Amino acid sequence: MKRLHVHVSVEDISHSIGFYSALFASAPSVVKSDYTKWMLEDPRVNFAISTRGRASGGDVVEQGQTSCCYAKSEKSWIDDPAGIAWETFYTTGESTDYGDGSGENGARVAHDKQETQSACCVPQAAPNASLACC
Repeated sequence: MKRLHVHVSVEDISHSIGFYSALFASAPSVVKSDYTKWMLEDPRVNFAISTRGRASGGDVVEQGQTSCCYAKSEKSWIDDPAGIAWETFYTTGESTDYGDGSGENGARVAHDKQETQSACCVPQAAPNASLACC
């Protein structure tokens, strides 16, 4: 069986190894000073990181129930140390529409407001329709 290969540029290899090891619940199979790789079995993915790019990171943003890509799902998002937003979801059924991708933006706006102030009585930002889901 073939494997999908994903390679992500990171700035801090040690921090990223900790993040991805926790995310995948697996230790890497290759660790070098500037490169690390996981050989995941479910799904079958070669996931590699190397020291290029910028550092970032963040909290898990719970989007909750959503409709996207003709599926109903329970979604969460997290930014990895390179600033890439990762979507995780559990599909609960089919949807009759594709969705507009605004759910992630709404979840992130709500999450940011909760960190800085109470969500009560705070005006809602308009969703960015150009954001795509999936």
